[in-house]
Amino acid sequence: MEKEENQSNTSENQNRDTLKESVKTDEDLNVKNKQDSDKDLAEEIKKPTPEERIAELEDKVARTFAEMENQRRRFEKEKEDAFEYGGYNFAKEALSLIDNLDRSKNVLENDNKLKETDSLKKIIEHLDIIKKDLISIFEKNNIKPIDSLNKKLDPNFHQAMIEIEDDTKEPGTIIQEIQKGFTIKDRLLRPSLVGVSKKITKKEEKTTENEKIEENK
Repeated sequence: MEKEENQSNTSENQNRDTLKESVKTDEDLNVKNKQDSDKDLAEEIKKPTPEERIAELEDKVARTFAEMENQRRRFEKEKEDAFEYGGYNFAKEALSLIDNLDRSKNVLENDNKLKETDSLKKIIEHLDIIKKDLISIFEKNNIKPIDSLNKKLDPNFHQAMIEIEDDTKEPGTIIQEIQKGFTIKDRLLRPSLVGVSKKITKKEEKTTENEKIEENK
């Protein structure tokens, strides 16, 4: 009798443990299902709608076309610059021909043995013809000399090398051209080296006045 009672208690305990395990398993399953459901819901929320996906693709396509257009424009600009200014360095070097012609002309004109001779006149004439032809060739290739004399100093085209006192000109007026400048198309090839006018100082004005007084005496 006692044995049967013990067996009954053991059976009840086993059933109770089994029930607890079953409840725990159901709870764990419910938690897992809830976690899976939350995960699926979060993924569904994050997943873009077809309209959003289309808008995103359209934006990417527009950006790609914009970048392609920018690259095309850069290429066209580089090609145009290469065509227009490809001879920039060559043209700059070629200007030394004109400089050498001018130097040769000055040397010959200051040679006392050649002054006032027919030979000098013929040489100077030929040098002028060569220079004229060179400038004509340059101008056909859009390389043009800068007009400087009697112009106001422009830092974009002129470089002042010296100041010359002259009250007959407005200060800053170019009255001497040391080296001629040139442009190629709308770019500066080299600036003109010039001398500009400035007012006579008071000291020199007084000296000039004193000289005039002495002359009148």
